[in-house]
Amino acid sequence: MRTFGFPEFLFILEAAKWTLALSAIAFVGGAILGLLIALARTSESGVLRKVSMVFIQIFQGTPLLLQLFLIFFGAPVLGLDINPWVAAGVALILNSAAFLGEIWRGCIEAIPRGQVEAAQALNLRYTARMRDVILPQAFRIALAPTVGYLVQIVKGTSLAAIIGFTEITRAGQIINNATFQPLIVFSAVAAIYFVICWPLSLLAQYIERRRAVALAR
Repeated sequence: MRTFGFPEFLFILEAAKWTLALSAIAFVGGAILGLLIALARTSESGVLRKVSMVFIQIFQGTPLLLQLFLIFFGAPVLGLDINPWVAAGVALILNSAAFLGEIWRGCIEAIPRGQVEAAQALNLRYTARMRDVILPQAFRIALAPTVGYLVQIVKGTSLAAIIGFTEITRAGQIINNATFQPLIVFSAVAAIYFVICWPLSLLAQYIERRRAVALAR
């Protein structure tokens, strides 16, 4: 039986690059789709508002683990060849889009009504209102909660271990199966997650404090 040592820790640490890569994919893809969801939720079209609301309810109302299972095991049933990378990426993008879309919808609606009325008085169309008036202000409001949600995305990647994606948690499982030292192994896994997530949490708090100070002036 192997003993947990530096080579085993290094194996887990190297898997962090896949956690970060998957997090980046989930965040970028989720941000793009989430912005579309947020715009649909605040659009003048009743159909778009209803469709986006159904999307949000589905992906916020079901566990991410179940979404991973449905995509990874459901795609072959539909004749689609899918690997853990693609399944994890798609599931995390869809899940992140639902939450980011709702976060950003709240930030858009937080803009004072007078700003919207002023833009309408200038005869700006919906696209111009959003691009030039609403979204720049909403971005500043959304920055702190968006960075905070990025922490949830990083932690959510751990569920990809269930479908065989080798990120930090899966690497820990592999080492634990070889060493039978779960306390040490998963303490190391937790420490790596903490090192990744803690600076993001501090950044979100810092941004929130800066915004609070700016509003108080």
